[in-house]
Amino acid sequence: MTNDSRRELTPFQEKWHNIIFEASTPAGRAFDIILLVAILISVVIVMMESVAPLQEKFGHLFHILEWVFTIIFTLEYLFRVWCSYRPKAYITSFYGLVDLLCILPTYVEAFYGGAHFLLTIRILRLMRIFRIFKLVPFLNESKQLSLALQQSQRKIFVFLFFIGLLTVVLGAIMYVIESDHNSGFTSIPVSVYWAVVTLTTVGYGDIAPVTPMGQAFSALIMIMGYAIIAVPTGIVTVEMSRIRSRDDVDRRVCPHCMREEHDANADFCKYCGNKL
Repeated sequence: MTNDSRRELTPFQEKWHNIIFEASTPAGRAFDIILLVAILISVVIVMMESVAPLQEKFGHLFHILEWVFTIIFTLEYLFRVWCSYRPKAYITSFYGLVDLLCILPTYVEAFYGGAHFLLTIRILRLMRIFRIFKLVPFLNESKQLSLALQQSQRKIFVFLFFIGLLTVVLGAIMYVIESDHNSGFTSIPVSVYWAVVTLTTVGYGDIAPVTPMGQAFSALIMIMGYAIIAVPTGIVTVEMSRIRSRDDVDRRVCPHCMREEHDANADFCKYCGNKL
């Protein structure tokens, strides 16, 4: 039997496979929802454990609950491997690796220490909610967004490179204006940091110009920041519109004229008029 071949399961394994891997069945849906609740509770416990007063008061309880959830998730992981048609494919899959990473930190903490708060990686398992509640459209939208970012990455890179050059120039100009007035612009790197904070409209306020010319120049940079923020949004939006328009086109080939790219809800070919 090859590593990728499908193995035969016993009726008992088949039953558990349907419960654990199939969210379409009532038992499978109930299993996954209970699992999601357990994941949420375990993550909340780890978060509360990082709060010093709660740790001092409920530290022992948190430790016990942590091991309870770890044992539950360990058994669930082993059951997934045991009742999988292709165990190796599951173990090396994205969700298989996430499931494994969810239980390893507790054991690493027990033997070596220092891995405790990595338990919050369990929150990644909540991605199963897309499969459980059949939110396929949301998965499709995420794929469209990912593809739009991929197709626009060169434009965004050029834009970010231009912004990097612009912040250096703006920081250098502000350094020339404010360096002799003890306003905090002690060097060009510090001034570039100020330019980044101002251009992105974050505005920490730790460094501020004191001269009228410096204040006027900073106001210009603030206004410029609003326009610059809109640029990458527009780039990605255009790519998403192209992808959406392309996905709305039906790729069926007309059996009469052999043309494609019909409307998604078309019953007849828009080129020759024959039925598709």
